Formats: sequence, structure tokens, C-alpha cells
Amino acid sequence: MDWRRPAAFAGGARATKVSLTTTGWAASSELPLAEWAEQGRRLGTIGRAAGWWIGDWLRYGNERYGERYARAARITGYDVQTLMNMVYVASRIEPSRRREGLSFSHHAEVAALERDAQDHWLARAEADRLSVRCLRDELRRERNVLSAAGHEPSPQPPASTIVCPECGCRFHDADESNAEAPPPRRARGAPAAAVVPVRRRRSG
Repeated sequence: MDWRRPAAFAGGARATKVSLTTTGWAASSELPLAEWAEQGRRLGTIGRAAGWWIGDWLRYGNERYGERYARAARITGYDVQTLMNMVYVASRIEPSRRREGLSFSHHAEVAALERDAQDHWLARAEADRLSVRCLRDELRRERNVLSAAGHEPSPQPPASTIVCPECGCRFHDADESNAEAPPPRRARGAPAAAVVPVRRRRSG
């Protein structure tokens, strides 16, 4: 579905049958089954894509205007920490490597890995239809196997936490060494562990 076309968002003439607010969805008249299903497909796509859209939008703002997390929080209604999480995942996995068949949460699980490892695990998660929990378990199992075989991973700093904007799940960033730039930044009032590395930029 091409979301660049206004009709794809609005649903064309049928949009009047549906009411959307920030807190609810309602059908203002009877919906045929096919149209109800189409509404669900649109909502699902929006929900899955929101983290990417906002992450990329804010990355653009940071590049163009300097760091704008506080302003972005006022504009979007998301807290600063969640916005930092979105930017971190979006910055670690560029659009050409994102998998439409996987959720933002899947990508957040592998965001801290090296590029090749990200691609490997995303491909496997898509091919094997792994849930986010199963992907996390597989990643943990591989680390345990490597450790038992004497192939210790490189020393890693204390884990930080990425909070998925879709479901609120927390993902522990096991390798911050590949972040855009140290040091990690903590949102005001956030726990010390809930940090995500981001690049500080000067206003232009």
C-alpha cells in the first residue's frame, strides 16, 4: 500500500464511515467485512511504522537543526526517552535494511549488534517467523553457546535499556560500543539504566 497517496490514509470516500481520535476508533455507520478488514490493515501498518517514521523524522531534525528532543517531545506527545529510543534504533538500521515483515520491536532487539549480525538475525527472524520473545531467546542462546565454547564476546559496557514505542517492551543494549558517539545521554528524571547513546549536535 502506498502511504504517500492521501487516499490511502483517508480511505477515499469511505473515510466518513470511520471516526479516529487520539484515544479511540469508531465506525459511524455499518462497515462491510471487507472494509472493516481494510481498516485493520491500515491501522496495523501505521502502528508498525510509527517508530520508524518518528525516529527518521527526528534524526532529520537533529541533523538539520541540532538536537531537538525537548521540542520534539512537545510536538509529538512522546517523552524524551522514548524519542531517544526511536532515534537510536532508526540510526542503527537504515531503511534499506529494515524488514517490513518484522516489527520495530524485532529491530530493537538487534540494534546494538554489528551490521552483519543484524542482517543475519533479521533474516532468520523473518524466515522462521520468530516472535520478539523467541528472537531474544535465540540471541541469548547463541551467546551462551559461544561462551561455553570459550569464544567470549568482546568486553561490553553495562547494559542500557531501549523501550519499544509499540509495545513498551524493554530491550537491553548489550553493546553500546557501536553507538553513534559516546557518552550515553540520560533523559531528565529517567533511571540511570534507561539510557540510549545519541549524538549531540550543535545548533546550526
